[in-house]
Amino acid sequence: MTLIKSISGIRGTIGGKPEDGLNPLAIVKFTAAYATFIRRNTKVTTNRIVVGRDARISGPMVKHVVLGTLIGMGFDVLDIDLATTPTTEFAVAREQACGGIILTASHNPKQWNALKLLNERGEFLNAAEGAEVLRIAEAEDFDFADVEHLGKITTDTTYGRKHIESVLKLDLVDTEAIRAANFRVAIDCVNSVGGLVLPELLTALGVTQLFKLHCAPHGNFSHNPEPLPENLTEISELMTSAKADVGFVVDPDVDRLAIVCENGEMFGEEYTLVAVSDYVLSHTPGNTVSNLSSSRALRDVTHRYPGCEYAAAAVGEVNVVAKMKETNAIIGGEGNGGVIYPASHYGRDALVGIALFLTHLAKKKMKTSELRASYPPYFISKQKVQLTPEINVDAILNKVKERFAQYDITDIDGVKIDFPDKWVHLRKSNTEPIIRIYSEAHTMEEAEKLGEEMIKIIREMC
Repeated sequence: MTLIKSISGIRGTIGGKPEDGLNPLAIVKFTAAYATFIRRNTKVTTNRIVVGRDARISGPMVKHVVLGTLIGMGFDVLDIDLATTPTTEFAVAREQACGGIILTASHNPKQWNALKLLNERGEFLNAAEGAEVLRIAEAEDFDFADVEHLGKITTDTTYGRKHIESVLKLDLVDTEAIRAANFRVAIDCVNSVGGLVLPELLTALGVTQLFKLHCAPHGNFSHNPEPLPENLTEISELMTSAKADVGFVVDPDVDRLAIVCENGEMFGEEYTLVAVSDYVLSHTPGNTVSNLSSSRALRDVTHRYPGCEYAAAAVGEVNVVAKMKETNAIIGGEGNGGVIYPASHYGRDALVGIALFLTHLAKKKMKTSELRASYPPYFISKQKVQLTPEINVDAILNKVKERFAQYDITDIDGVKIDFPDKWVHLRKSNTEPIIRIYSEAHTMEEAEKLGEEMIKIIREMC
């Protein structure tokens, strides 16, 4: 059994002893700590917290414990039940709630679940806020409400439709162009909430020819739920047999979007954000943001538009959102298929990504593979180097920074070295003596070679 407590929430495998897994006792403790944090810090007076969940098998159990704990803490709860992560974020803002809890372990296998915590804007808590929730939980610094001040539960299962309606109203979403293109679209929703919302979204966008894989939301994921190429062989085959124009794959909570070309090849998770940003920039020029480990292609595409600037943030959605607000970015996200479009809300949203991408594809009048070929070609390699516990990882990273001081160095999150035609990013693990190494170049061979060279340098330093 596994239980991981971090500033971004609590996640673990279902079952086990109180401190060994994600079980009712652990859920009560952490939910009570979150409720206490909200009570002490919110300026919103609705006394309402929104709860949504993905379709995991453990979802009903986790939800009932969370709901009971929240009303026991004196909060009213809006239970939106099966809902995507961006839908829950949308609901928090629309309801003017004090916060929200999303019950999802994102791309982790079915035995995992998690509580992801939102503020009153429907955005994830920042590092300091998450640390305070952890402190409250550890100290059990919370008090439950007496019988006169218990909360109540209201259920609203229409938020998926409300979310779709908001996407359709976005200025840059052109349903007429999509309908006229008469796209044949394939989807893989990995047996979670995407199976409920994506068909409804695509129908509303004007798609009439839809080919579905794994849309029954029963939580027994038919394949590894992380939308990586090695897990997407079925939809790759479906693309050619169905003669589909484009394929969309989401993770269990629908905040990441992978795209598949008509020939069955992957568009590339890194290029989801690149393509959508290209479309947005072509109509509303402005700044863009992604994290340090995302492709340089977004920077290149951004600079195609006069006066538009790109900025990099530390890894993590909350850091990307902070940088987007700081730079007044009109679009941003992460290279894992996460699109953040502030005109909708500040959260990764595959529904928004699909609507904008289809509009872009319809207006370009190109095949999906041709659109992909129009962007700068980059390849990312992901490696790691295992160190012994006694080695000072921070000292190693500082030595690397000194050794490559003649190049453009960014050290807001580990060390990233930008060479003229490639880059490498070194980040230490927070839980084990590992340095993760991400490298990008114009070929995979070059990217892997750069990562291997950095591993050799680190080992020499050790």
